[in-house]
Amino acid sequence: MHRHAAMRRRRPDFTRLFLAQGVATLLVALLAGLRHGHEGVLSALMGGLVSLLPTLYFVWRGMRVRDGRRPRVSVMNLYQAAMGKFGLTVALFVIVFIVAPPSNPAFFFVAYVAAQLMHWLTPWLLRDRPTQRT
Repeated sequence: MHRHAAMRRRRPDFTRLFLAQGVATLLVALLAGLRHGHEGVLSALMGGLVSLLPTLYFVWRGMRVRDGRRPRVSVMNLYQAAMGKFGLTVALFVIVFIVAPPSNPAFFFVAYVAAQLMHWLTPWLLRDRPTQRT
C-alpha cells in the first residue's frame, strides 16, 4: 500500500513528450532544408517552437500544484494552464506572422502540426518503463 501512495504522488516526466516534439520539428526542418534550403528550415523551426513553447508553459503551470487533498485547486490549476497555453499559442502566432513572417508558411504549419500530433502519443510517452536488470 505504501508503494502505491508513493507512486501516486510522483509527478509525470514530460521529457519524452518534449523530445518527441523536438524530433518531429527537426525531421520537418530537415525535409524543409532539403527542399527549400535555409528559409524552409527557419520556417519549420518557428512552427515547432510555436507548438513547443506553449506545451512547456502548460506543463510548468499545470503541474505546479498537485494536491490530492484539494482536487478542486488542482483542477482549477489545470484549467488556468490550458487557458494560458491557448493564449500563448495565439500570441506566438501573431508575433511570428507580424514580426518575422515565415518565408514558407507550408513548412511552418507542417512543423506545427507534426509537433502537436506528438500529444497523441502522450499516454505512451509518459508511461513508466520497466528498468533493465543485468
